[in-house]
Amino acid sequence: MRHAILRAGLPVLALLTLTACSGDDAAESEAAVSSGEASACPGEVLDVVVSVGAWGDVVRQLGGDCATVTTIAPEAEAPAEVAPADREAFTAADLVVVNGARLDGWAADAAAAAGDPVVVSAAEVAGAVGQVRDPHLWYDPAVVPEVAREVALELARLSPDAAPYFDAQHTAWTTALQPWLEAVEALRAASDGRAFAATGNAFDRLADAVGLTDATPSGYARTVRTGGEPTRGELAEFETALRGGAVDVLVQVGDDLPDGLDDAADEGEVPVVVITETPDEDTPFVEWQLAQLGALSEALAEGR
Repeated sequence: MRHAILRAGLPVLALLTLTACSGDDAAESEAAVSSGEASACPGEVLDVVVSVGAWGDVVRQLGGDCATVTTIAPEAEAPAEVAPADREAFTAADLVVVNGARLDGWAADAAAAAGDPVVVSAAEVAGAVGQVRDPHLWYDPAVVPEVAREVALELARLSPDAAPYFDAQHTAWTTALQPWLEAVEALRAASDGRAFAATGNAFDRLADAVGLTDATPSGYARTVRTGGEPTRGELAEFETALRGGAVDVLVQVGDDLPDGLDDAADEGEVPVVVITETPDEDTPFVEWQLAQLGALSEALAEGR
């Protein structure tokens, strides 16, 4: 069994971590900030707030020199409390980009409390408002280009003198996205009749896109989706599926593999691919997605 742990060696973005707080008991900000460059921007440099890190690189690439992008939660986890410095970022924002689908309601609330910034919601773009089953919209190859398009349009509207610049940024980013979209289609052609099981639901949208059948035991999947801890019985059912030949690849979401699944995958000769819910702060979105698809493709080829 091979564990494909993805930690690509990529250039580190120029990011700052905000540490401002007000009062001894105030939460500290963990936001990542990428600053625009007024001297290189043909129009107004916009202040953009992004709720979660999965969309951070997308927005940074679209904004370029004409946007200062503050990503409040570089990982997908909601902050226990919106820090004072982060509330200030929402107040100053020209544009707020949220995921929606009940993942980051705290960000929508903060934007509403801040006044009237323009808000782009990935869930609204995708028609997934109020969805709770799987909020990982950045894993959907049909949704990502549409969200990027909506962000680019709003940037151009908010800074009209920079509209041609934003159009060029969007064109460049769309071109950069093509290898991922092409890799999805190539894997779909090779995935007919293949099945996966996963330790979390972050992969579900991409699995649908590449045509893999979900063989994750339903009880385990339901428990994980609702934030619960799988029972011993649910884990035993998962182990049986891995040993019994029903699964072609096990997708491990995050760093930890539940007890027993590792040995069961080994016994069933099921390759394991490790994916992360969101990219690291210094990992470009497309390279992150391509690395994970490459590992998945190798695992499926190995299991034939």
